[in-house]
Amino acid sequence: MSSNDNKELRIESRLAQIGSQEEPVTGAVSFPIYQATAFRHPKLGQSTGFDYARTKSPTRKVLEEAIAELESGDAGFACSSGMAALQTIFALFGQGDHLIVSLDLYGGTYRLLEKIMSRFGVSATYVDTNDMDALESHVKPNTKAILIETPTNPLMMITDLEKVCGWARKKGILSIVDNTLLTPFFQRPIELGADIVIHSATKYLGGHNDVLAGLIVTKGKELSEQMAFLHNSMGAVLGAQDSWLLMRGMKTLAIRMERHQANATKIAEYLQAHPDVEAVYYPALPSHPGHEIQAKQSSGNTGIFSFKMKDARYIEPILRHIKLIAFAESLGGVESLMTYPAVQTHADIPEDIRRRIGVDEKLLRYSVGIEHADDLIADLSRAIDLAKQEIESGVPLHG
Repeated sequence: MSSNDNKELRIESRLAQIGSQEEPVTGAVSFPIYQATAFRHPKLGQSTGFDYARTKSPTRKVLEEAIAELESGDAGFACSSGMAALQTIFALFGQGDHLIVSLDLYGGTYRLLEKIMSRFGVSATYVDTNDMDALESHVKPNTKAILIETPTNPLMMITDLEKVCGWARKKGILSIVDNTLLTPFFQRPIELGADIVIHSATKYLGGHNDVLAGLIVTKGKELSEQMAFLHNSMGAVLGAQDSWLLMRGMKTLAIRMERHQANATKIAEYLQAHPDVEAVYYPALPSHPGHEIQAKQSSGNTGIFSFKMKDARYIEPILRHIKLIAFAESLGGVESLMTYPAVQTHADIPEDIRRRIGVDEKLLRYSVGIEHADDLIADLSRAIDLAKQEIESGVPLHG
């Protein structure tokens, strides 16, 4: 099946067929793991297209072509982690360059910008990227790119991608969109005007909490060539085994995302009505300020949301009493995970900044898995009830 034929298929079919028609010799429907790092040349001046695995390897090539096609880009690049992918993108910039970055931001991205990229003379300003006046007021002559998370992590702020990417293009600024939380199944930023898409593929694309990976997709010949040079030169590439694991996970992305979304919506509605919950941050809820934009530019919603308890004293006992839901970092796997952003994922962001955007001691982030929604609600309800009993009695409970 040609790439043009593939584009005629719906995304569910394209995902399920990743790599299934790429092995012509044996017809293997699961593309093989080519563990080789070196490849024999037929003769002097000739190559099979594979010379050294850092530059290109057969298994990684199939993955990279798949993500580029799914995201409507021109080239894909598989990296050893999401942060490695981000570092590879940031290598486009140098001394004196300035970036505009989403205000509500994953703490690891903030750490990379403020503690590493700053050493190389790259500066960043953190802005609500859906506020056009704020964007206009913070753009500088040396601004080279805008990095957008939408939805953001953990407060689920939504950016109008078509509007902001169009603005960036007029300014001659690259637009980089982190599409980790929605994946190409629900949102394709390049179709809305983005130049680069990035994924922490460890999350929903892998989907099973068993592979560490990052993916980059670029649009345009010149940008794709620049990224290929950086990817090869910096060398934080994904190995064959992990490339295969990631492709295997992506084959079931459609059915997993549908279940993540359905579960998350049901649980978010339950928490929104709970008397001890102050706020729920989830774009599928009509009360969410980004609900209409999300519905316009995406075909669905992620399986992650955050919620804020009315009393910070609930946090520790809730995390102690959840059983089915694991108290663990990361997100996007089939198993449900709960995280405390203030001391885990966002600990590197200064407290005053965290508090200003709402990442405080009352906030929990919930990555909803594919378990039965009623079981997850029962687990969460029990944990909240036990936490309330502890607060009222002053006595820790066990079990």
